[in-house]
Order: sequence, then C-alpha cells, then structure tokens
Amino acid sequence: MSFEAITNITEAEAQAKAAVAGAEGKARQMLADAQNAGKAALEAAAAKAENELAELRQKTEKKAAAEAEALTQTLEDQKAALREKAGAKLGEAAALIVERIVNN
Repeated sequence: MSFEAITNITEAEAQAKAAVAGAEGKARQMLADAQNAGKAALEAAAAKAENELAELRQKTEKKAAAEAEALTQTLEDQKAALREKAGAKLGEAAALIVERIVNN
C-alpha cells in the first residue's frame, strides 16, 4: 500500500471518529433537551392542575355556602311559620285550660 493510501485511510478513519463523536454529542444534547422539555411540560401541567383544583375548591365552597344559606333561610321561615301557628293556638289553648279548670 502506498503512503498516500495509508494517509487517506487514516484521515477517513479520523473523520469517521469525529463524525461519530459529533453525532454522539448531538444525541446527548438532544436527549438532555428532550428531558428538560419533558420536565418543564410536566411542571406546567402540575401547576395548571393545581390552579384548576384551587378554582374548583373555591367554586365548591361558594356553592356549599350558598346552599347552606338557602337552607338556613328555609329553616328560619319554617320556624317563623310554626311560631305563628303556635301563637295563634296559644289563646285557644289558654281558653281551653281555663274552661277545664272552671268546670271541674
């Protein structure tokens, strides 16, 4: 083999090694970039989910408070109605008691 052929082969091998090393470096960088992008996407999704959960909790608390207020008002209305009925019958009950005491 001639010296020139050996030199060409050596240069070709060096270029191939450099290309492989460059490709490996590029692959490592692409992998790191993909991992970083995945991590960022996961953190963003977690933050979005946390925000949505906080909003849902707030809406649920507001709805529960409104329902409790409505129930309280209904109970107050029922209590007032019962007191009114009881007040109306109080006079009748007193008259009945007096009548029974007087008649006995």
